[in-house]
Amino acid sequence: MIGRSPQKTTPRPAPARRRSRSLPVLPAVLLLCGGTGYLLGGLELGHVAQPVQAAQSCRIKGNVSIATGERIYHVPGQADYERTKIRPSYGERWFCSEAEARRAGWRRATN
Repeated sequence: MIGRSPQKTTPRPAPARRRSRSLPVLPAVLLLCGGTGYLLGGLELGHVAQPVQAAQSCRIKGNVSIATGERIYHVPGQADYERTKIRPSYGERWFCSEAEARRAGWRRATN
């Protein structure tokens, strides 16, 4: 290129290194939230709590349809109840009553 002087580049500073810090471990705690229990046991701070069934009375399974994304709940005795698995990573959860499931925007399974 005629008439242009070469551009000077300034070196970028090296990225700061992060020191690894160990996080404190919490004792086991059961947190109830909207009918769903979250077990916080032996977890380091910053880890996601895993939902567990809060009580024996919370037996309604809130399932998310893989095909449609629809939120459907199953009650004991329905055809698909036993084979329905709850996967919290997909947004699925337990409910303690049908009214609670409906308030949360879920519909009852037809079979």
